[in-house]
Amino acid sequence: MSRRAFVRWLLAIGVVLVGLSAWFSVLVKKKFIQEGQPAIAPAGSPEPPQATAEPSEEPLPLGPLMSFFILSDLHVTSGDPQTIKKLRQALDDVTHFDGPVDAIMLTGDLTDTGTERDYKELRSILSSYKLPPVHANMGNHDYYTIWINKANAWDQDAVPNGKNDALSRDQFKHFMSYNTIYNDFTTNGHSILLLSQEAYVQEKPEVGEGAWYSDEQMAWFKERTSLLYKPGRPLFVMTHQPLPPIGTDGATHQLIRAIQFRETLKSYKNVFVFCGHRHQDFQNGTPHYVQETFHFFHNSSVGRTLNRAYQQDAKNKAQGIYVQVFADKVVVRGREFSNRTFIEEANWSIPLEKAHV
Repeated sequence: MSRRAFVRWLLAIGVVLVGLSAWFSVLVKKKFIQEGQPAIAPAGSPEPPQATAEPSEEPLPLGPLMSFFILSDLHVTSGDPQTIKKLRQALDDVTHFDGPVDAIMLTGDLTDTGTERDYKELRSILSSYKLPPVHANMGNHDYYTIWINKANAWDQDAVPNGKNDALSRDQFKHFMSYNTIYNDFTTNGHSILLLSQEAYVQEKPEVGEGAWYSDEQMAWFKERTSLLYKPGRPLFVMTHQPLPPIGTDGATHQLIRAIQFRETLKSYKNVFVFCGHRHQDFQNGTPHYVQETFHFFHNSSVGRTLNRAYQQDAKNKAQGIYVQVFADKVVVRGREFSNRTFIEEANWSIPLEKAHV
């Protein structure tokens, strides 16, 4: 074979190999297309559906939605400089507090004797601070003016010393600029109701030191609870005297119409009730939180914190409660105002029941 013929033979073999390669490529592509796995989508064909993630639940806000202090049993009187000192300690702490404070609740016994002199002293203290909105209800000591004579001395033999329970109610309303002694308010979408003792021993000797609420107040309480309660959110109720055991009405030193009070709240979740009156130190081992159909907290006292025997052995203590409302819980913490610290024994985090859609 000549050199020229050999070259032509090699070129022919190359053409055959290229043809075989192209034919094999077509077979492979056809195989993939038949099995539904095209290497390249045809031009103009619709895009395949994209996988989408399920929407996640909206994250909860990190910070509190509302926060407030509860100061109970101030017992301010010009004759007792210690109660004045302790209230100032509390207000110093509140006004320099490292956290939000949307309101202050004064839950009864603002004064020791309910006299004009006591209210003047209290006004002088409060007006010397730049405070958030202050709200209050009446305690039994705010009716004590009937025990005080014209010389500003305790005179039990001369009761009512020319005064009456109506005068005490009027003095409280004037001091707080209220039209009624029981009220409610809403801030940042959360509501607080403040119930007040409506009579004392001058008008109703049988109530003793107990909290008597009229038919009108109980009807108001039921109507406002129904109107203000929002599923999934907390509703707060302030009283002064504590509740008696479940199933009973109270007497002296207790909320008297307790059966009706509990019945009003029974169908509502996320209700938080706070009372004062007991003055019990958060660190003396007495229970301060009771779970019923609602959450029931006993506050301590700013003016006179007491031990289990109701003695003021820790004379320097001044205690109260700080409440924070979050989207999914309410945090309740005891506060020692004398040294501006939280109290380890009084620290509760209560999950909120979600609203049913």
